[in-house]
Amino acid sequence: MPQRVFFLACALCLVLPAHFAVAAALRIGMAADVTSVDPHHQNIVSNNNIGWHVFDALVHVDENTRLIPGLAVSWRALDATTWEFRLRQGVKFHDGTAFTADDVVFSLERAARVPNGQFASFVQRIVAKQVVDAHTLRVKTATAYAMIPPDLNSVFIVSRRAAANAATEDFNNGRAMVGTGPFKFVRFARGDRVELARNDAYWGNEKGKGTPWERVTFRIMPSDPARLAALLAGDLDLIEQIPTADISRLRANARVKIEQKVSWRTIFFHLDQGRDHPPSLADKSGKPLAANPFKDPRVKLALSKAINRQAIVERLMDGAALPATNVVAPPVFGHASNLKPERFDPDGAKKLLAEAGFPGGFAMTLAAPNNRYVNDEQIAQAVAQMFARVGINARVETMPVNVYLSKARAGEFAFAMLGWGSYSADLALRALVATPDAQKGFGAWNWSRYSNAGVDVLLERAFSTLDEKKREALAREAMTAAMKDLAVIPLHHQVAIWAMRKALAYAARTDEYTFAHHVRER
Repeated sequence: MPQRVFFLACALCLVLPAHFAVAAALRIGMAADVTSVDPHHQNIVSNNNIGWHVFDALVHVDENTRLIPGLAVSWRALDATTWEFRLRQGVKFHDGTAFTADDVVFSLERAARVPNGQFASFVQRIVAKQVVDAHTLRVKTATAYAMIPPDLNSVFIVSRRAAANAATEDFNNGRAMVGTGPFKFVRFARGDRVELARNDAYWGNEKGKGTPWERVTFRIMPSDPARLAALLAGDLDLIEQIPTADISRLRANARVKIEQKVSWRTIFFHLDQGRDHPPSLADKSGKPLAANPFKDPRVKLALSKAINRQAIVERLMDGAALPATNVVAPPVFGHASNLKPERFDPDGAKKLLAEAGFPGGFAMTLAAPNNRYVNDEQIAQAVAQMFARVGINARVETMPVNVYLSKARAGEFAFAMLGWGSYSADLALRALVATPDAQKGFGAWNWSRYSNAGVDVLLERAFSTLDEKKREALAREAMTAAMKDLAVIPLHHQVAIWAMRKALAYAARTDEYTFAHHVRER
């Protein structure tokens, strides 16, 4: 099939210089595919990474995941159910039109209604919007809800004028790609690259913060060897998600610089605890099991005990990871430090399986992406080998992430890998383990079909608590309850690593984003 190349609509075409100085162009190698540039469609990091260059949100986060002003210069709770946002004045969209509260209202409404969109959960609690004036907006919730500011960090603001009646394809072909961000959209070549041009009128350019890059190209290169080879050959300036086996070699290369930081991303396994007969579960002769073993807490614990997390960290990740006990990393708000990694205990796992009625184990499929997380396919193969030692035959099935996510959402997997990053434990739990409830925005990524009324109540209490210390205590309590119940099986927290040519500087980010406007020549 010929490659599909999307160009910016003529009405918004950019007149770019015929040539660029070498220092004015930045080439970045992305580790994951960009499936769409519609900012309200698929909520995956690679798509959002492009979104942060073209668009803005009301609330930004810094490299340590702390909330900071974005298109909103300030926000406050007027009462338990009303939040007021004061908007930044003088901001222009890429087509020259003024940014106002009307564009925010339009964006919140669009995020809730995009077909097959994954951002509705961030606006579900909003029951009313009031435009006080062009730069003041109030949003109301039906009940006390403390999470409006962090929720709105996930909703990009688009232009009502440019995006009125726009479908996802209108963003992908450039017609609706009009934001207020540091770069203007030029071209999206699906599976190959995204090209951007500097927005000289960006509001964040004040006080010497402007980017030196006139043009930025994001090359989509999920293959680790290809991405690394392109950097070393001088075809790329910076790459993300470094193969862990190559870290030492890169550190010894005088032409290359490494930056790293403990990521907020946790790698874990969902296991279907809701359906009576999930797909691919069978006895070792291939006969379907009479009951779902994942509903038995002894089986869940056995699977966790069968995994040697320290071996994965040391041998597969070359030390670039931390064994996980939570679905958020240690620096993140609400991390439950009282939880300790499950001890590797294959004999204990066998005993638990026998007690649960599976003395000979059973068979299943272990699903994972093969181009999304650091060493994802190798980790899946290693865990399958660990399961084999306790009597569980796990056939590994891996595929590209765009195919993988579609199948996972369709319920085709009983045991599946996922990576998740969040700047608070309660937000992560809301998406991953809360009982699915579209009205509340609960359980959007709950592939396990897990449900625990106690965890749900703790999350509701946390979300209605404006006192940060009390909210964090409730988030930790909810995390402890969910993890002790093995709502999911945590593996490790990634360490995010970037490699770049020696002359560049980039402040490593906990959220793993690669922001071209934060890359500097030293």
